[in-house]
Amino acid sequence: MEENQRDAAAAGEEALVGNVNKLMVTPPGYTGVPRKGHLIFDACFESGNLGRVDYISEFEFDLFIRPDTCNPRFRVWFNFTLENVRETQRVIFNIVNFSKTKSLYRDGMSPVVKSTSRPKWQRLPAKNVYYYRCPDHRRNYVMSFAFCFDREDDVYQFAYCYPYTYSRLQHYLDSLERKNLDYVQRELLGLSVVRGLACMSAEGFYGLICLFISCVVGL
Repeated sequence: MEENQRDAAAAGEEALVGNVNKLMVTPPGYTGVPRKGHLIFDACFESGNLGRVDYISEFEFDLFIRPDTCNPRFRVWFNFTLENVRETQRVIFNIVNFSKTKSLYRDGMSPVVKSTSRPKWQRLPAKNVYYYRCPDHRRNYVMSFAFCFDREDDVYQFAYCYPYTYSRLQHYLDSLERKNLDYVQRELLGLSVVRGLACMSAEGFYGLICLFISCVVGL
């Protein structure tokens, strides 16, 4: 029974084929002029992931993350920005379709946040983060976190943990190549749907000592 529920939930997530793009979320039926506090969600950037936003109230939103590429049963990563906030606006965000039964969020881990005026990632206070199973969402696992916006002109960004993008990885591999180290070699291992997979090998006195396969992110 539980297996069938998980499969049904996974099938429902297949419809989340793209990230939200500068999506302003307003109360149902609202036709007036956009105002401060009508949050604008965006995940159309490298490593971004947010497929849908449901308005629950002025203080609460349900968020749906897109599944892994070619595997709709796995839904973990999220990364999105928010703007058009109101100063002192307090909001609860519910990530309602996690696929993991166990999570470090239960043991004190928390999402990370930064903003345009504070560009260094910081973890949210663990006391503001809750991970639980919710009967209102096909008994999926839900991670809820509360946040209070304090600067109206800032763009805020939230992520599952510290993002490590494909571009950042390529910059690192490029820096290794520029050193012209005799014992380091970079090769193209293969191709994914849209990107290359790099293979870095390092050889020392005892032959091949380590192998790094670059991960494809931001699809």
